[in-house]
Amino acid sequence: MSHDRIPLAGVIGSPIAHSRSPQLHGHWLRTLSIRGFYIPMDVTETDLGQVLRMLPRMGFVGVNITVPHKERAMALADMVTDRAAIIGAANTLVFQKDGVIQADNTDGYGFIENLRQNAPGWDPTAGPAAVLGAGGAARAVVAALLDAEVPEILISNRTRLRAEVLQQDFGHRLRVVDWVQAGNMLEQAATVVNTTSLGMLGQPPLRVPLDGLRKGALVTDLVYAPLRTRLLEVAEAMGCVTVDGLGMLLHQAVPGFERWFGVRPEVDAATRAAALR
Repeated sequence: MSHDRIPLAGVIGSPIAHSRSPQLHGHWLRTLSIRGFYIPMDVTETDLGQVLRMLPRMGFVGVNITVPHKERAMALADMVTDRAAIIGAANTLVFQKDGVIQADNTDGYGFIENLRQNAPGWDPTAGPAAVLGAGGAARAVVAALLDAEVPEILISNRTRLRAEVLQQDFGHRLRVVDWVQAGNMLEQAATVVNTTSLGMLGQPPLRVPLDGLRKGALVTDLVYAPLRTRLLEVAEAMGCVTVDGLGMLLHQAVPGFERWFGVRPEVDAATRAAALR
């Protein structure tokens, strides 16, 4: 007996209650009239492997993976895309009909698409990029910037060693700058990216001096709570082009949704409003 299963997707993390992805995908499912569901799942590290193997049998077509499972999910997958392998983490899993798990990373794609949509004049080749932070998000951003042919990336992290690991992994176009000197690297930067959680609600402020920001430079913050971080406010006042971090969340969700549900969703004003609700 053949019957159409209602496609299920979702997001796995721990904690997960704060995730905006269910609102976002729910909005797309409704507006595109797709009979599907997208649910948040709080899963422990211990249970992750067992859960991922069980989901395809329950009608899941795929899931997003968020903190702290992105590295582990990649290790558990049967197939890994080149970009996920380069970043060392997966944020999007596709379950094939036979239960094979394919891991991808769309964070870098989402990062670049957000800039292209909201700063159409941005030219990645115009000069060096300055990247604050050296975690998983920074790896995705660095890979994407190198792809976009940024000539050089200056990278600074509170723990210098983590930045040095990125330099070893991504090569000669990266230069590590001490955290105490992070303000100075902004003077050369045509593109500035904060990938740290500093400046986020409930987190310490980003204390890097911003007086070196160049007028006309593109400044973007991966933090989107608050939408207008102090970095973006100061940058705007100094004549920089600013892009908030919400668009990256919206754009990174597009390839997964398309793979799972067979329709490519639009990122527009209504999408932003749905994610912010």
